[in-house]
Amino acid sequence: MKKLIILTFILLYSSSSIGQVDDKYTETLKTMFKVAGTQETYKTVINQMLNLFKKQYPSVDEKIWNELEEEFSKNSMNELVHMISPVYAKYLSHDELKQLITFYTSPLGQKVSKSTPLITQESMQIGQEWGRKIGQEFAERMKKEGY
Repeated sequence: MKKLIILTFILLYSSSSIGQVDDKYTETLKTMFKVAGTQETYKTVINQMLNLFKKQYPSVDEKIWNELEEEFSKNSMNELVHMISPVYAKYLSHDELKQLITFYTSPLGQKVSKSTPLITQESMQIGQEWGRKIGQEFAERMKKEGY
Protein backbone atom coordinates (compact mmCIF):
# COMPACT_ATOMS: atom_id res chain seq x y z
CA MET A 1 0.00 0.00 0.00
CA LYS A 2 2.86 2.37 0.84
CA LYS A 3 4.41 1.72 -2.56
CA LEU A 4 1.12 2.55 -4.28
CA ILE A 5 0.79 5.83 -2.35
CA ILE A 6 4.41 6.78 -3.12
CA LEU A 7 3.99 5.86 -6.80
CA THR A 8 0.75 7.87 -7.02
CA PHE A 9 2.45 10.87 -5.40
CA ILE A 10 5.40 10.66 -7.82
CA LEU A 11 3.11 10.38 -10.84
CA LEU A 12 0.92 13.28 -9.73
CA TYR A 13 3.91 15.47 -8.93
CA SER A 14 5.75 14.69 -12.16
CA SER A 15 2.69 15.12 -14.37
CA SER A 16 1.79 18.43 -12.75
CA SER A 17 5.27 19.80 -13.44
CA ILE A 18 5.32 18.72 -17.08
CA GLY A 19 4.69 21.64 -19.35
CA GLN A 20 4.93 24.25 -16.62
CA VAL A 21 7.07 27.29 -17.26
CA ASP A 22 8.14 29.85 -14.69
CA ASP A 23 6.44 33.24 -14.63
CA LYS A 24 9.58 35.10 -15.72
CA TYR A 25 9.77 33.06 -18.92
CA THR A 26 6.06 33.60 -19.61
CA GLU A 27 6.37 37.36 -19.06
CA THR A 28 9.41 37.50 -21.35
CA LEU A 29 7.50 35.55 -23.98
CA LYS A 30 4.60 37.99 -23.65
CA THR A 31 7.04 40.88 -24.22
CA MET A 32 8.55 39.10 -27.21
CA PHE A 33 5.06 38.57 -28.67
CA LYS A 34 4.36 42.27 -28.27
CA VAL A 35 7.57 43.58 -29.87
CA ALA A 36 7.63 40.88 -32.56
CA GLY A 37 4.15 41.71 -33.82
CA THR A 38 2.90 38.28 -32.82
CA GLN A 39 0.26 39.82 -30.59
CA GLU A 40 -1.05 41.93 -33.50
CA THR A 41 -0.99 38.88 -35.76
CA TYR A 42 -3.16 36.96 -33.31
CA LYS A 43 -5.49 39.96 -33.07
CA THR A 44 -5.81 39.83 -36.86
CA VAL A 45 -6.77 36.16 -36.62
CA ILE A 46 -9.34 36.98 -33.92
CA ASN A 47 -10.78 39.75 -36.12
CA GLN A 48 -11.07 37.39 -39.06
CA MET A 49 -12.82 34.82 -36.89
CA LEU A 50 -15.22 37.47 -35.59
CA ASN A 51 -15.95 38.57 -39.17
CA LEU A 52 -16.92 35.00 -40.01
CA PHE A 53 -19.24 34.92 -36.99
CA LYS A 54 -20.69 38.31 -37.98
CA LYS A 55 -21.75 36.77 -41.29
CA GLN A 56 -23.35 33.84 -39.47
CA TYR A 57 -25.13 36.11 -36.97
CA PRO A 58 -26.03 39.27 -38.92
CA SER A 59 -28.69 40.36 -36.42
CA VAL A 60 -26.18 40.85 -33.58
CA ASP A 61 -25.63 44.53 -32.75
CA GLU A 62 -22.24 46.02 -33.72
CA LYS A 63 -21.72 47.13 -30.10
CA ILE A 64 -21.74 43.47 -29.01
CA TRP A 65 -19.17 42.58 -31.67
CA ASN A 66 -16.92 45.43 -30.51
CA GLU A 67 -17.19 44.27 -26.89
CA LEU A 68 -16.40 40.68 -27.89
CA GLU A 69 -13.43 41.77 -29.97
CA GLU A 70 -12.00 43.82 -27.10
CA GLU A 71 -12.58 41.04 -24.57
CA PHE A 72 -11.10 38.30 -26.74
CA SER A 73 -8.13 40.41 -27.79
CA LYS A 74 -7.25 41.16 -24.18
CA ASN A 75 -8.06 37.91 -22.39
CA SER A 76 -7.29 35.35 -25.05
CA MET A 77 -3.76 36.69 -25.58
CA ASN A 78 -2.88 36.13 -21.92
CA GLU A 79 -4.44 32.69 -22.05
CA LEU A 80 -2.60 31.84 -25.27
CA VAL A 81 0.77 32.93 -23.88
CA HIS A 82 0.29 30.71 -20.83
CA MET A 83 -0.81 27.79 -23.00
CA ILE A 84 1.99 28.18 -25.54
CA SER A 85 4.85 28.96 -23.12
CA PRO A 86 5.82 25.28 -22.68
CA VAL A 87 6.18 24.91 -26.44
CA TYR A 88 8.47 27.92 -26.70
CA ALA A 89 10.42 26.79 -23.63
CA LYS A 90 11.00 23.45 -25.31
CA TYR A 91 12.82 25.14 -28.21
CA LEU A 92 14.02 28.53 -26.98
CA SER A 93 15.82 29.40 -23.76
CA HIS A 94 14.94 32.44 -21.67
CA ASP A 95 18.16 34.08 -22.89
CA GLU A 96 17.22 33.40 -26.53
CA LEU A 97 13.84 35.08 -25.98
CA LYS A 98 15.70 38.12 -24.65
CA GLN A 99 17.89 38.10 -27.78
CA LEU A 100 14.77 38.01 -29.94
CA ILE A 101 13.40 41.00 -28.05
CA THR A 102 16.66 42.83 -28.80
CA PHE A 103 16.27 41.99 -32.49
CA TYR A 104 12.62 43.03 -32.61
CA THR A 105 13.41 46.37 -31.02
CA SER A 106 16.02 47.07 -33.72
CA PRO A 107 14.99 48.97 -36.90
CA LEU A 108 14.84 45.76 -38.97
CA GLY A 109 12.98 43.94 -36.23
CA GLN A 110 10.44 46.78 -36.04
CA LYS A 111 9.91 46.56 -39.80
CA VAL A 112 9.38 42.80 -39.55
CA SER A 113 7.01 43.15 -36.58
CA LYS A 114 4.92 45.83 -38.31
CA SER A 115 4.78 43.84 -41.54
CA THR A 116 3.96 40.46 -40.00
CA PRO A 117 0.24 41.08 -39.31
CA LEU A 118 -0.22 42.44 -42.84
CA ILE A 119 1.72 39.55 -44.36
CA THR A 120 -0.35 37.11 -42.29
CA GLN A 121 -3.65 38.69 -43.32
CA GLU A 122 -2.78 38.76 -47.01
CA SER A 123 -1.28 35.26 -46.86
CA MET A 124 -4.42 33.90 -45.19
CA GLN A 125 -6.56 35.33 -47.98
CA ILE A 126 -4.28 33.77 -50.60
CA GLY A 127 -4.28 30.51 -48.63
CA GLN A 128 -8.10 30.48 -48.62
CA GLU A 129 -8.17 30.98 -52.40
CA TRP A 130 -5.57 28.25 -52.82
CA GLY A 131 -7.57 25.92 -50.56
CA ARG A 132 -10.76 26.55 -52.58
CA LYS A 133 -8.87 25.83 -55.82
CA ILE A 134 -7.47 22.58 -54.47
CA GLY A 135 -10.90 21.64 -53.12
CA GLN A 136 -12.49 22.23 -56.51
CA GLU A 137 -9.78 20.26 -58.29
CA PHE A 138 -10.19 17.43 -55.79
CA ALA A 139 -13.98 17.39 -56.25
CA GLU A 140 -13.60 17.40 -60.04
CA ARG A 141 -11.09 14.55 -59.87
CA MET A 142 -13.38 12.50 -57.62
CA LYS A 143 -16.28 13.13 -59.99
CA LYS A 144 -14.13 12.13 -62.95
CA GLU A 145 -13.14 8.94 -61.10
CA GLY A 146 -16.81 8.13 -60.52
CA TYR A 147 -17.12 9.02 -56.85
